[in-house]
Amino acid sequence: MIIVDTALAKREADNNPVRVAMVGAGFMAKGIALQICNYIPGMELVAISNRDVRKAEIAYNEADVFNVEEITTVEQLEGNIKNGIASITSDAFLLCQANGIDAIVEVTGSVEFGANVILAAIENKKHVILMNAEVDGTVGPILKVYADKAGVVYTNVDGDQPGVQMNLYRFVKGLGVKPVLIGNIKGLHDPYRNPTTQEGFAKRWGQKPAMVSSFADGSKISFEQAIVANGTGMRVARRGMLGPTAKPGTPLKEAIELYPLDELLNDGPGIVDYVVAAEPGPGVFVIGTHDHPQQKHYLNLYKLGEGPLYLFYTPYHLCHFEVPATIARAVLFTDAALTPLDKPYVEVVAAAKIALKAGDILDGIGHYMTYGLCENADVAEMENLLPIGVAENCILKHDLAKDAVLTYDDVILPEGRTIDKLRAEQRQHFKLNKVLSNS
Repeated sequence: MIIVDTALAKREADNNPVRVAMVGAGFMAKGIALQICNYIPGMELVAISNRDVRKAEIAYNEADVFNVEEITTVEQLEGNIKNGIASITSDAFLLCQANGIDAIVEVTGSVEFGANVILAAIENKKHVILMNAEVDGTVGPILKVYADKAGVVYTNVDGDQPGVQMNLYRFVKGLGVKPVLIGNIKGLHDPYRNPTTQEGFAKRWGQKPAMVSSFADGSKISFEQAIVANGTGMRVARRGMLGPTAKPGTPLKEAIELYPLDELLNDGPGIVDYVVAAEPGPGVFVIGTHDHPQQKHYLNLYKLGEGPLYLFYTPYHLCHFEVPATIARAVLFTDAALTPLDKPYVEVVAAAKIALKAGDILDGIGHYMTYGLCENADVAEMENLLPIGVAENCILKHDLAKDAVLTYDDVILPEGRTIDKLRAEQRQHFKLNKVLSNS
């Protein structure tokens, strides 16, 4: 959004910066800190929380901020905000409670912890900016209900592929073109990848192996496309999406011919999907149609072809570089980059990465035991499928074969988790057992 820079320049001139606090200090969080602290006038990163508070300090230091103080109370944090001192803490909930903070950026990738932080931020009237597709794809619709009641924005981010897809979707709709597929470009998809297979790549880029594995095994792409579906009302063509694989280096314009034409030209709401190995990666794309002969003539004149499908794409996504734009959109314009529309449309369900045994305690997303698959929410409801966002620490009741899709009947849930309470509330609020079965 080009108007964001002008609005932030005014906040800078008025000495009234947008004040942001961040939960998480990992690879992507460091990039956000670097961007806000050095390149975004009119915005101030006032605090970072991390379980290991030293990592929060390192994030500031790598952003050339050295006037940093560890705090343990809300009063200390509010005092530092007034005095221009950056704060670090191991207690994320202090950031949610303090006055003087406009938005909380959640960058942990944790579902249970992230959900609790988001609820606390909303309760304290903070806008919520998510780089956590996992929690968004698991309980995003009900968290949006909480945010709406509190009068704050709940949004995923510009720069990350879902936000870039949503920006492109809005652009295409604004042209009068009907989007029929919103797509993501991947370089690799192997559902059996794990932290051991991805260790070398992770070390090269300074990332956690499990996070890298969650991209390689398809869990992350599933969450990304699920939240795009939930933000647009689209669905998936089948469990796991179509996900065609192109010959490496195939131009995207040719790669989209791998999709079945009839899937895209029906009268449905459209689908979310992905393609592997097409170029330019790792960009995003929207395929659309138009029914007006004269407008189709113009689209052909402007080199988009004769139809019936028209391809629009963004050849890159710049992750942390664009996050400040999302913050400004939320705080200054109450506009979300990507937020749930009105109910769950697509879920991310858990499938067995290996043969599992009764008594196994399931590990986390991107680890060794499960991978995520997109499934339409009505089907997930009807078949009682287990979301991968709640699978961690569940105990298996019986053996399951490799690639089996897990159900709630297969597991014992841990007691007392917020994520399970939110899932139950989401199901009740949207009357999923009645509404989705008729959708």
